[in-house]
Amino acid sequence: MLTQEHKNQIQAQGMDLALVEEQIKNFKDGFPSLKIHAPAAIGDGILALDDEALKKYLQAFARHSKEIEIVKFVPASGAASRMFKNLYAFLEKNSNDLSEDKFTKHFIDKLSSFAFFDDLDKALEKKGSSIAQALKEKDHLLIVRQLLEDEGLGYGNLPKGLLKFHNYENGPRTPVQEHFVEGAQYGVGKGNKVRLHFTVSPEHQTNFEEHIDEIKGDLEKSFGLKFEVSFSQQKKSTDTIAVDMENKPFKEEDGEILFRPAGHGALLENLNDIDADLVFIKNIDNVVPDRLKETTKTYKRAVAGVLTSVQEAVFKALRQLDSSVNESSVENAKAVFTEAIGSKLPENFESLSLGEKGNYLQKKLNRPIRVCGMVENTGEPGGGPFWVKEKDGTLALQIGETAQLDLDDPVQKERFQSSSHFNPTDLVCGIKNYKGNKFNLLKFRDPKTGFITQKSKNGMDLKAQELPGLWNGAMADWNSIFVEVPLITFNPVKTINDLLRDEHQ
Repeated sequence: MLTQEHKNQIQAQGMDLALVEEQIKNFKDGFPSLKIHAPAAIGDGILALDDEALKKYLQAFARHSKEIEIVKFVPASGAASRMFKNLYAFLEKNSNDLSEDKFTKHFIDKLSSFAFFDDLDKALEKKGSSIAQALKEKDHLLIVRQLLEDEGLGYGNLPKGLLKFHNYENGPRTPVQEHFVEGAQYGVGKGNKVRLHFTVSPEHQTNFEEHIDEIKGDLEKSFGLKFEVSFSQQKKSTDTIAVDMENKPFKEEDGEILFRPAGHGALLENLNDIDADLVFIKNIDNVVPDRLKETTKTYKRAVAGVLTSVQEAVFKALRQLDSSVNESSVENAKAVFTEAIGSKLPENFESLSLGEKGNYLQKKLNRPIRVCGMVENTGEPGGGPFWVKEKDGTLALQIGETAQLDLDDPVQKERFQSSSHFNPTDLVCGIKNYKGNKFNLLKFRDPKTGFITQKSKNGMDLKAQELPGLWNGAMADWNSIFVEVPLITFNPVKTINDLLRDEHQ
């Protein structure tokens, strides 16, 4: 139970008391695991596009795109510090010896392949050295410090979006620049305009704005397009309370109760504020050089074409049900739900009355729609595509994360391990209904799909709570369609040495 002192502190920090009490209850009770009915597979929940289908959906998107508002939504608030975990470990050893540090040796050996090489050389010149001199003297610590620390390039404290990723003849590009270029390739909507939205950390927004001011004019001239850029920050109101190991509010050294950012699921609030007909969602670090962009462009447009085609059928079916619930309108709505969307009806559906069938289908169709790219499972972390039985008996597609599953259950473990694909945060979303009004996306989140993790602060253990993930629990009650996309469209940069892979050279 929260004491009166706790309640006073929570309210003084501007947090919703009822919500915090619910979070405390979640710590005590835990979250129920997601029950997988079966993994989705090609032909059973995952659509594979042959050449004819690819052409059809590319044409569908081309037909719709100039008439709709499109936004490219890019989660970009993550700090790059995790990219440099191995290099920080090297600094902690405080030794220039690379004989037992394969990661740092590879980094040092391939320095000239990085897009930030010239900047790093200039930073070393300010210290009276150079990369060549430091390498000759085997002063590897100096090189790494100048890369990471603020007196050098400060890469350790920058967000990924502002690091130089790729080399070109006319100069290096950051992920932000690559997202502008991608936006010009598949995100052009009404008014010949590309709308980009970045979610950023408060301390970095000015840096993002300054960088975009530098690059935007040239890119607009180059593509003959207008770029409209907006930003948002993870809302403080989405933070969740931290507790000690006895599920009591964790107190800071100054006596204040600790609230922590609640993971990427908190960005559902940011997405909910977007006013657009169609939203592409793609992580900041999943970008490639121009020579590899064609496949991404093709499949992004095709997946968007799937969405606009399905929306067209859904909206027509809903208008028919509005006009009259009869055998014809119900059969058409049923076909749209089971064939266009691909969900599976509950076993008792045929025993329902005509009116009950109409109500069921109206409710199921009038929801946000997302089409998710799925790549073959290569062991990378990510949410898997699964069939899940909903409370009303419907079999629907959902993305399930490992943390949501009970892998101690041998049946669930086998179903999880037999999954052939995963989602690399590659989504196209339809967030307006058939009347042209925005959905309140918060109503389609499953609050019981959060995560509890163990952390520490000031040397003390604590438990933290994350909101339902943006592309799993936060979208649990959406209509979901899964489409296979080529593995080359997924090229995240998790460590600095990932930039040495051929896909980023």
